[in-house]
Amino acid sequence: MNAVEQLALFGGPKAVVEQDESLFKWPIITEEDEAAAVQVLRDGAMSGTDITKAFEREFADWLGMSYALAFNNGTNALLGAFYGCGVGVGDEIICPSVTYWASALPAYSLGASVVFAEIDPVTLCLDPNDIEHRITDKTKAIVVVHYLGHPADMDPIMAIAKKHNLKVIEDVSHAQGGYYKGRRVGTIGDVGAMSLMAGKSFAIGEGGIFVTNDEEIYERAIALGHYERFNADIRTPYLQPHIGLPYGGYKFRMHQVSSAVGRVQLKYYDERIGEIDKAMNRFWDRLEGVPGIRPHRPEKGSGSTMGGWYAAHGHYVPEELGGLSVTRFCEAVRAEGVPTQAGCNIPLHLHPLQHEVDVYGHGKPTIIANASRDVRQPKGSLPVSEAIPERVFWIPWFKHYRPEQIDRYADAFRKAALQYEALLPGDTGNPETVGGWNFFRQK
Repeated sequence: MNAVEQLALFGGPKAVVEQDESLFKWPIITEEDEAAAVQVLRDGAMSGTDITKAFEREFADWLGMSYALAFNNGTNALLGAFYGCGVGVGDEIICPSVTYWASALPAYSLGASVVFAEIDPVTLCLDPNDIEHRITDKTKAIVVVHYLGHPADMDPIMAIAKKHNLKVIEDVSHAQGGYYKGRRVGTIGDVGAMSLMAGKSFAIGEGGIFVTNDEEIYERAIALGHYERFNADIRTPYLQPHIGLPYGGYKFRMHQVSSAVGRVQLKYYDERIGEIDKAMNRFWDRLEGVPGIRPHRPEKGSGSTMGGWYAAHGHYVPEELGGLSVTRFCEAVRAEGVPTQAGCNIPLHLHPLQHEVDVYGHGKPTIIANASRDVRQPKGSLPVSEAIPERVFWIPWFKHYRPEQIDRYADAFRKAALQYEALLPGDTGNPETVGGWNFFRQK
């Protein structure tokens, strides 16, 4: 082995000597964004709704939907979607366990329970084969998460929902702008809700939004927490007698600086994520055939895409690398000058909140406070979900197509995989917990 080939962990040269931070800078903020935000401040319009309503119209048109409703964050967009779909006391929702907590936990605020389901080990999204046996007469909705940007397999999920008369709520927080078989994610179920916070691919600062073609879902969400819009414009008959005060006592409106930035970002979003898609696919194409690692992306020619590739990951196959732990593999890649780490979201069903915490003073764990059965799921109940953090790793999230630079990053992963035997002697294995409950990184 010559010096060029030797792993940096053992004294060889780094694959990436110096990071070009502009390769990863996001969101792209221009003078147009700044001018739109400043205009809101100068007009004293921060707490209004006119700019937000314009953003909603444009967002709905972008996705070809009848309605869009903006929120102060994605968590409340999901809460509004749950309420809009009629989720309430004693109901159950089915949700994948491997996801950010906001995909599921708003159900507790409505008195409902969460039943967690397995993920498909390839897509990392809700496994259609693990849904139907979890449905009871209390099930109200299926929550589908397009996890890490990968579209879930919507066709069989929609068929199951139709068979059992269930609502489908798409969590699009990782996949804004992505496609499933030629259809935009978020437009296939009954409602598509998403975060638009600064870390996402569609980033407006802070905010959330949902889209739907169902007027009742839209107006129920207005009734829950958009007090100034719960007015004479409401057309759902059973809501009309109660206009004036928000049902939930919530105040969910989006800040208009975010709305103004969102309108500008939307104009360029498809073009920008197109470049991200080109860059990320370049990275994985460069690594095609390398043992132990696989791309987390749809098959080429499937009509499905990753949108903006939020929190991009790769699959790890330790069996092809002599059982080398993903933790040791990532250590070697980091030594090559590439930030990476093992894992993804820890499965939610393992957290104490899903077993013992009494949030609202019911005198029993909140997850079963209004349930007709014990829906708690112990360790070992979702083996695919529980094993997946040790079989995935973070990859760089390129925002620009710069082939020479991207190739150097790919070479770091190639070096670690091809020289796995040198890493085995120092491998102490994975820690007891791999991953985290969220992806937040404090700078």
